Amino acid sequence: MSNSNPSQTNYTELLQTLEKRFEKNINRHPDLKWEEVQKKLEKSPTKLHTLSLMEETGGEPDVIGYDPKTKEYIFCDCSTESPKGRRSLCYDEAALKSRKEYKPKGSALGMAEEMGVEMLNEEQYKKLQELGDFDNKTSSWVTAPDSVRERGGGLFGDKRYGRTFIYHNGAESYYASRGFRAIIRV
Repeated sequence: MSNSNPSQTNYTELLQTLEKRFEKNINRHPDLKWEEVQKKLEKSPTKLHTLSLMEETGGEPDVIGYDPKTKEYIFCDCSTESPKGRRSLCYDEAALKSRKEYKPKGSALGMAEEMGVEMLNEEQYKKLQELGDFDNKTSSWVTAPDSVRERGGGLFGDKRYGRTFIYHNGAESYYASRGFRAIIRV
């Protein structure tokens, strides 16, 4: 993951990628127009940089909604499986520190913060699953309520047998097939 800002050329390439994905998956945002989304993106270089990090780590971000109250477009990772560049992570920094052996490379919440995104919560994850079939072979961490985290747990979701499931696991656990999905407002 690169921490430097992408060049104008990368912005152009990123915008082209996002536009193609937007047009290909119009069912995710049937009442929205790309031209309006692009205008908003061009005024937000920091958000463009964050979207480039989402893209770089395999998230395939796309618009999944618009909030008329805040006048923001909602982008979410729409890769079929949990983003490859964000797998093998435990839940949070406390879980990472608690591991004595075989530590993962990092934590999902730590990486989300570093990228400038939020991890999906249960409701957002279920809503994303209504737009398509995601995580049929992988799983994705979702934010856990304090009542779960205080007891050492974390939550993750996946889709099997045509249904969305939310499960629990120890927050310090990590798997090659579990990552996290991000959401950002522009």
